[in-house]
Amino acid sequence: MTGTPAENRAASAGSSDELAWPEDAIEVGRILDAWGVKGWIKVQAYSSDAQALFSSRRWFLQPPEESKPLMAKPKTALPQLLKILAVRDHGEGIVAGVQGVNDRNGAEALRGARIFISRSAFPSADPNEYYWVDLIGLNVVNRQGETLGEVVGLIDTGPHSVLRIVPPGLTAPVKPDQERLIPFVAAFVDDVDLEQRLITVDWGLDY
Repeated sequence: MTGTPAENRAASAGSSDELAWPEDAIEVGRILDAWGVKGWIKVQAYSSDAQALFSSRRWFLQPPEESKPLMAKPKTALPQLLKILAVRDHGEGIVAGVQGVNDRNGAEALRGARIFISRSAFPSADPNEYYWVDLIGLNVVNRQGETLGEVVGLIDTGPHSVLRIVPPGLTAPVKPDQERLIPFVAAFVDDVDLEQRLITVDWGLDY
């Protein structure tokens, strides 16, 4: 063993930290299948703008049937962490090369795995742009200070996104006709304050 004991302990700790499940892990996609014969994988991104997958080189995995992060001794052979060597667009999807996966069989063994990335690894959003995950859970008020509810999700309509808001007194999930739907555009959204977890809109209670 090389290095001083202190150095070796530090190296061991770094390896443990690298494998630790991030507290801010966000599910961003899943592995569809193998791609080619050299161990590459085909990936489905959950967002039309998949910059998080391109920016991070550490993808954490869960099997499809699991609802909790893999523990130190998982029951499945699925690795908890993939180290990504390369990512690129391919047609309407994404393909990636993975360290230690060198053939089609190894890539096929990852099929169906859910991909999670630390929120802190996401690239910075442009001014006046926001990640959906940062908007979910924010309270929404109008210009009169009336509370419209809480953002529980968004709808991608193509030209713009639409906030799905559950009114006060109700708990998600609710029926579609109980939700408030507000286009996430400048014409209706006055301000987004992530620090205060508040969105101010030009929208009446009776709309």
